[in-house]
Amino acid sequence: MFHVGFYMFPVSLPIWKTFQLNQETYLKLISGQRSGPSAMLLGFFLSAAAMFYSIAIGARTFLYSKGLLKTHHAGAKVISIGNITVGGTGKTPLVIWLCKFLEQKGIGCAILTRGYKANQKSKTENQNYEDEPAIFAQQCAEAGVIVNPDRVAGAAEAVTRFGAEVLIMDDGFQHRRLARDLDIVTIDATRPFGYGRLLPAGLLREPVAALARAGAVVITRCDQVKEADLAELEQKLRQINPNMIIARSIHAPIFAESIRNKRISLESLKGKKVFAFCGIGNPQAFLNTINTLGCDVVGSRVYDDHQHYNSDDFAGICEQAMCGKAELILTTQKDWTKVAPLDALRNEMPFAYLAIELKFISGEDGLRDLIERTLAGKIPAKKNPT
Repeated sequence: MFHVGFYMFPVSLPIWKTFQLNQETYLKLISGQRSGPSAMLLGFFLSAAAMFYSIAIGARTFLYSKGLLKTHHAGAKVISIGNITVGGTGKTPLVIWLCKFLEQKGIGCAILTRGYKANQKSKTENQNYEDEPAIFAQQCAEAGVIVNPDRVAGAAEAVTRFGAEVLIMDDGFQHRRLARDLDIVTIDATRPFGYGRLLPAGLLREPVAALARAGAVVITRCDQVKEADLAELEQKLRQINPNMIIARSIHAPIFAESIRNKRISLESLKGKKVFAFCGIGNPQAFLNTINTLGCDVVGSRVYDDHQHYNSDDFAGICEQAMCGKAELILTTQKDWTKVAPLDALRNEMPFAYLAIELKFISGEDGLRDLIERTLAGKIPAKKNPT
C-alpha cells in the first residue's frame, strides 16, 4: 500500500498520483533506475517532502514517548502485525498464520484491519469485502473481522461484538493510539528498507531505528534472495534490537483455484501457457513465484496497488491473454476478490488465483514461544494425561 495518509497526514492519496506518476514509474524514480532532468527535479521535491515527513514523525514519536499522546487499552491482548515500509511485505499470510495458531490454542480472536478507503464494517454486517479483509474472512472463518480505520473504535467493537480475547491488528506498527502487547514486523527480503529513505523519497514509513519497538521480525520471501543478503539483513536487525526474535519465511504456493472453486495442482501448472496480472505492492515477487512453478508465461500486466478493476479492465486482460494463446489467466488472491464478481468473468478463458501460505524456514519455534509468553493466562493449560 503506497499512500501518505498512514497516520498523520489529513489526506490519503497514492504517492505516485500526488506527483502524477504510476506505481512503476515512481518505484523506478526512488530506486535510481530513472535518470534525466525530470527525474532530478522530481527527486528534489520528493526529498524536500521527505524532510518534512521526517520532522512530523520525530515529533509524533517524541509525544508518544513522553505520554503527551495517549494510548488506549482494548480490554484484550493485542498483537500487531505491521511493517516499516509501504508496499507488499507479506503481512496478510502472517495474520492468517497467527489467527490459525490462536484457534489451535482455543483462543477467540478478531482481526482489526483499516481496509483501503474503507468504511467501518464488521463481518456480520457486510460480507462484500475486497482486498485483505476478504481474504481474512475466507481464510479465518472462526475469527471476527472488523474493518475500521479507527483502531481504538474497532477494538472496542471486536471485544463487545465477538468477545475476542486476542485482537490481531493488521498493519498496526505505526498506529500507536491502540496499545499492543506485541509488535511483529514483516520485512520483505527483496527490498528490506525501502531504498533507505523515508516517504516519499523512499518507502520507509519510519526510520529503521523504530524497529527497536518490535518484539519480532519475520523476514518474508527469503527464497528470492541470496543467503549472504539474508545474513547481512539479520546482522543489521540485531544491531537495532539484539533481543528481537528473527524468523525467516517464504510465501509457498500450494495450488491454483478457478472461478468454480476447482483446484489446479502445482504439478499441472508446469509448462502451461499462463497470462499473469496483479495489482499489488510487490508485483515482481508474484511474477517470480509463477516463474519458479515452471509456467510458460506468455504475457503479464501489472496494475497499481489496490487497483479497482472494471469489466473493461478484465476484457483487456482476456484479449491480451488470447493474443498470447494463453491456456490460463492467473492472478493473486487479493486481486481475485475484486475481479471475480465481474460479469466479464463469464467467458471461456480459464481464470484462477494462486493460493499461497506462509512457511517458516527458521525461527518459528522462537516466534511461537514469544507469542505464548505474551498471551500468558489466555492460552488454556494443557491437561495432564490420566
